[in-house]
Amino acid sequence: MAWNKLFAEMNWVVALGGMMAPFAMAAAHADTVVKIGFASPLSGPQAHYGKDNENAAKMAVDDVNAKGLVVGGQKIKFELVSEDDQADPRIGTQAAQRLVDAGVKAVIGHFNSGVSIPASRLYSDAGIPQLSVATNPAYTQQGYKTAFRLVGSDSQIGGALGQFAVKMMKAKSIVAIDDRTAYGQGIADEFVKAVAANGGKVARREFTTDKATDFTAILTSLKAVNPDVVFYGGADAQAAPMVKQMKRLGLKARLMGGDMLNTPTFIQLAGADAAGHYSAVAGGVLSARPAGKEFERRYKARFHQDVVLLGRNSTTA
Repeated sequence: MAWNKLFAEMNWVVALGGMMAPFAMAAAHADTVVKIGFASPLSGPQAHYGKDNENAAKMAVDDVNAKGLVVGGQKIKFELVSEDDQADPRIGTQAAQRLVDAGVKAVIGHFNSGVSIPASRLYSDAGIPQLSVATNPAYTQQGYKTAFRLVGSDSQIGGALGQFAVKMMKAKSIVAIDDRTAYGQGIADEFVKAVAANGGKVARREFTTDKATDFTAILTSLKAVNPDVVFYGGADAQAAPMVKQMKRLGLKARLMGGDMLNTPTFIQLAGADAAGHYSAVAGGVLSARPAGKEFERRYKARFHQDVVLLGRNSTTA
């Protein structure tokens, strides 16, 4: 996954416009309403990721509708149909089936690789294009012509981080931990491969879950290898307590992780202990571009909060 990044407004507009091609004429003769599915975690510990993208999608849909798109002489109106997959593969496939049954013409989702991969079969069977930010390479290696990745893959992000750890940080002792999800394990695997490819060595590989918050046992065991870098494949809700516990146990290692750590939530949860650690996303910084700054301004004015992650980094999607 875990969504280069998804969905600043201009990219939603491009995506929505591109979706029109295969069904525009059918819509013109049948109904003015074109349903676009959206699926992400909208509740639970990863809801902030999903709501971030849903908010950006709402902005884009409203902007396109305000322009009055006309196809074949008939005005077309987009309608966003949202489903909460709770970042759970089982619930996610149920959500995917509901979107299929609702007659959506395309789906934006899912956020997590572990949900996008099983859901992609349902969309493929129904002939519905799926645009996902799933970063696990397996998502687009299944042979489905309906599955499209909108961001960089784990091989790119994890690979860059592995190279950075060895070549730039000059880390001698490296540890990798992942949460056993398709995203967490996938990006950790790519990180480990990149470390080896650049002449480094991972001294220890450890595993946890995406529900854990107490990492004392794992971190205590790492003292024996005295790591310079601890790579974590997982979400901010786990990474934040991890860095706090690292400090409490006297580990001097820098934490490193992928895009799911690159959030205001990580900083809020970790507090001062967030300083000095590394995360990476594919694509540029939204605020570095005039259009990006304008998107951030409009987003905050409408939703009264800052962009969390994927909307902020999605202008290069």
